Amino acid sequence: MLVILVCLSLATLAAPIVVGRFGARGFLALALAPAAALVWIITVWPVSGEPDRTESLQWIPALNMNVDLRLTPLAAIMSVLVLGVGAVILVYCAGYFTGVTNTRKLPTFAAELVAFMAVMFGLVVSDNMLVMYVFWELTSVLSFLLVGYYAERATSRRAATQALLVTTLGGLAMLVGIIELGEHYGTYLFSEVIARAVGDPSTISIGVEVGVVLILIGAISKSAIVPFHFWLPGAMAAPTPVSGYLHAAAMVKAGVFLVALLAPAFAHLTSWRVIVLGLGILTMILAGWRALREFDLKLILAFGTVSQLGMMMVLVGTGERNVALAGMTMLTAHALFKATLFMVVGIIDHATGTRDIRRLARLGDRQPVLAVIAALAAASMAGIPPLYGFVGKEAALETMLHASLPSPLPVVLLVGLCVGSALTMAYSIRFLWGAFGRKGQIKATSAVENMHGISPLFLAGPALLAGLSLIDGIFSPWLDHVLAEYPDQSFPPAEDPYHLALWHGFTLPLLLTALIIATGIVIAQPHSPFSRLRRRNSVLLGNADRLYDATLRGADVLSLRMTQSTQRGSLPLTQGTILLTLVLLPVLVLAFGTRARPDLRVEASPLFLAISVLMCAAALTAVVLRNRLATVLVVGVTGYGTGVIFAIYGAPDLALTQFLVETLTLVVFVLVLRKLPAEAPITGSRPTRVARALLGIAVAAMVVVVAIAVRAARVAAPVAERLPEQAYKFGYGHNTVNVILVDVRAWDTFGEISVLLVAATGVASLVFRNRRFGSAPRVSAAAAAAADAAPGTTWLRGSALRDPRHRSLVLEITSRLAFPTIMVVSIYFFFAGHNAPGGGFAGGLTAGLALVLRYLAGGRYEIGEALPLDAGRILGTGLLLAAGGTIVSLLAGAPAMSSVAFEFTLPVFGDVKVVTALIFDAGVYLIVVGLVLDVLRSLGARLDLEGSPADMTSPLPVQSGGGAR
Repeated sequence: MLVILVCLSLATLAAPIVVGRFGARGFLALALAPAAALVWIITVWPVSGEPDRTESLQWIPALNMNVDLRLTPLAAIMSVLVLGVGAVILVYCAGYFTGVTNTRKLPTFAAELVAFMAVMFGLVVSDNMLVMYVFWELTSVLSFLLVGYYAERATSRRAATQALLVTTLGGLAMLVGIIELGEHYGTYLFSEVIARAVGDPSTISIGVEVGVVLILIGAISKSAIVPFHFWLPGAMAAPTPVSGYLHAAAMVKAGVFLVALLAPAFAHLTSWRVIVLGLGILTMILAGWRALREFDLKLILAFGTVSQLGMMMVLVGTGERNVALAGMTMLTAHALFKATLFMVVGIIDHATGTRDIRRLARLGDRQPVLAVIAALAAASMAGIPPLYGFVGKEAALETMLHASLPSPLPVVLLVGLCVGSALTMAYSIRFLWGAFGRKGQIKATSAVENMHGISPLFLAGPALLAGLSLIDGIFSPWLDHVLAEYPDQSFPPAEDPYHLALWHGFTLPLLLTALIIATGIVIAQPHSPFSRLRRRNSVLLGNADRLYDATLRGADVLSLRMTQSTQRGSLPLTQGTILLTLVLLPVLVLAFGTRARPDLRVEASPLFLAISVLMCAAALTAVVLRNRLATVLVVGVTGYGTGVIFAIYGAPDLALTQFLVETLTLVVFVLVLRKLPAEAPITGSRPTRVARALLGIAVAAMVVVVAIAVRAARVAAPVAERLPEQAYKFGYGHNTVNVILVDVRAWDTFGEISVLLVAATGVASLVFRNRRFGSAPRVSAAAAAAADAAPGTTWLRGSALRDPRHRSLVLEITSRLAFPTIMVVSIYFFFAGHNAPGGGFAGGLTAGLALVLRYLAGGRYEIGEALPLDAGRILGTGLLLAAGGTIVSLLAGAPAMSSVAFEFTLPVFGDVKVVTALIFDAGVYLIVVGLVLDVLRSLGARLDLEGSPADMTSPLPVQSGGGAR
């Protein structure tokens, strides 16, 4: 199982390369990964009487978060759906995206889809509840990215955000429930929690029941059960392969899977029955009725999916062996027919350009093979023999008839299943008629008339799954022992075990099926009373989507009112409040707490005193200066002075980083200030300025007092004395600072670089109002050719398009010669940083300053010439590498974010030791470089463009003494 996760993760990394190189055909190669994993699952299928296959990998033992995996019969069934349907969807993508003109986002889409398969597989095989929750939330994040594929469309953005908010809020409730169960039972393993709850039901306290309810909230939000059902129809804004996978076979089944997993232990609870059975049957009926009102083929299937998710919730959540078997049958049957139908809709949309049934007529005449495939899948959905869906529906009706639930639950649920099944029959007819019917038309509509051909590759996926729906129905007894493994192991034996079969004789369920089919046909008739009722504008029990919008508006209004009641919108007042609190709290603690006698020894060298005096003078000068640029420069003196003090006291790594950060900060300040007036206005009255000065003095005094008090309060030897030895022992490095950053405090550093990435995104978003991503501008091919042919020599290509009055020959030559050297120093800092001053952060800053030099010398076009890469891709790759170091540590058997050393011998180089922290440091390096590139692209090149005439397409003439020779 760990191998499958690793292979799918590697396939995710390879997906952008494969699809970027081969286009849509690359999806065929990616399909091999889940297909191979599916074969492995089948070969190690859990067998009754044998222990479940388990695997474990240490991750975060202190939080009880080890990667504990268990292949139970339920997990195996879900794995077949996740991997099998996933492989078919990838093959389908090869046909779906063939001929697409805009393929820029296709590589990313491929990676996200394969990553979702990996995450979903991890979810179903996780035995650790906390690890399962991590996978659970990752499905929400990846779903957000996949649903929002068409990010330029407002509907896609809204649908993606809605799905993320609903499922994430449910996930947060579930996390609280998981913690409640884990702490109560003293374990976070599903297998142990369920075993203890089943073995001793008296352990199920009120707290446990509350925890179970919270987990169920997460489950029903993920599976789109009322009242959280509205996000799934909105998610139909996603490309059809996403709907065919996430919303038919994978993501929406996660909640059903979780309910099935916990049902053996908690299905007898009253709260469980209200939520799972009550809301499940209500969802089945309401969504089935809503499906009959839609004209979009995809929305008909979406509401149909919601309806059948409600049915599956009822079946797997009843808590009985026979009903659970029916639930497993419907779980697998639904994946087959619903994925098929979504793919059919995608083919129709792709070929005709529409999904509106009012614009489709006589499509069945033009595409009989597609019509047959859709008819088989729709018949299975409606429960028509001999399809697999019929076997599942028969099992549901038969087992619910004999369910030993408290009266009148079995009758209520059976009636609900019959009503919901009749609605399913009706919208199945509506789907087939709407997509392929003649509708009284003499000839095909224009959309059908002008449709393009459908390739065999495009039809292969839906044809395979539709064929399986027929085969599984006919040979359902062969599947009985496979699907029965889960209920047989999880529930007490039934007095009369039910077995799957296509024919059980003339029974009451068969009579109910006939009644359901007849009722469904009547409901589907265009002139029946039901038709007139469903055409009314009112929606039964209101519109949940409008309620969602109203809730968001209410949250916005509430947040604004709370902000108004606590803040005046004055930055000086807010800063003053923060600083005053900073002064008062430590002073009160020192005044009323226990204090040690201060030790006021002065141990400072003359150089330290001189630097301190210079820094104080610079700080005071900054207070009285009005020129913004001059103020920034004197503030920089305090920063450089701090770096010198670090160096004096033996902290070269801190000194190096301080110097680099201070230099880059000055550059950013200058880039921003050039768009502001040179002089800063005098703000505030004289008393206000006096109060600010007094507050500043108080803050400074407080820092001095606290420093003295802390020095006097020490009761043990400084831990710093032991750090060098421990740094090499645990982090394999002599640079203590770097080891702390990339090993001891790696999680903190990971959070900090994530903040850097968000900061870069925020800066670019403020400047680029319409377009966030992209690389820096480059010299066009024509302009580059003209520059190369122009008289004289340009040291930097970008400078050829600058006004000669703004060029400096000395700076261009210096930049051209110094740039490679600075980059070599940057790489040196990166590799040497684990044992000497440097590291990924210092190396990235050095490389960033090299880019700054190129920009200052060559102008806005020179950034793109120096680094012609997308800043967003650099930032994303950096974060991926930083996270990838975690995976390497885990694979080596060490805790996440810890260092593992690999030693080997190379020719010429000799003995080499490589530490996994190098991967993390590489991520830091790239994120810093990406941040600098984004800042230069935003605050540099973009602001240059806004303040200059239109871009030049040919080099300007070189004047005497200009910037070229």
